[in-house]
Amino acid sequence: MGDQDSLAGQDFQRCVDFHGHVCPGLAIGYRAARAGLDWLKERRAADEELVALVETDACGADAIQVLTGCTFGKGNFFFKDYGKQTFILAARNSNGGVRIALKPGALEIPERHRILMDKLRKDGASEEERKEFHELHLQRSREILEKPEEDLFTVKPVNLSLPPKARIEPSKPCARCGEPTMASKLSKVEDLEICRECLGELAK
Repeated sequence: MGDQDSLAGQDFQRCVDFHGHVCPGLAIGYRAARAGLDWLKERRAADEELVALVETDACGADAIQVLTGCTFGKGNFFFKDYGKQTFILAARNSNGGVRIALKPGALEIPERHRILMDKLRKDGASEEERKEFHELHLQRSREILEKPEEDLFTVKPVNLSLPPKARIEPSKPCARCGEPTMASKLSKVEDLEICRECLGELAK
């Protein structure tokens, strides 16, 4: 990756490999995950030792999953659609939690960078403009990776009730589509147990 290799160490490279490319948003998530783990004095979760709650579905959420080990599949990664670059990490062994929120202006993108981004999204950028955008993207990402933590985030402890560990339970066939469904996710409709997908179709 050339320039990308010099941005950070192996941990950031793992985030890039998972996400697919370097970008300022991924760098924000990486720094937030590092800040949260350092505050909690925890390492990556092998199972459900940690819980992560993110308030964005943008790039940074991928770095949170990679570094913390909190994932949708393990049931310890939660998303609230608030549209904010805010991340909460908590440890089950202590019930301690920390909230890492991006400060205003910390992810501000210069006008030229924004113009090129818009052109790329509309497939209207020339090869030279694509190259310029890539260079600006790497530069902005590098700035975020190198900035002092206090210039990026507001970090403060939080008290929260941790969700129970992920449930493992048998599946039952939906009475309408026949597909195996977690039993607790079925709804009774006229004495029939219906999955939520079919329930939505019936409501149309």
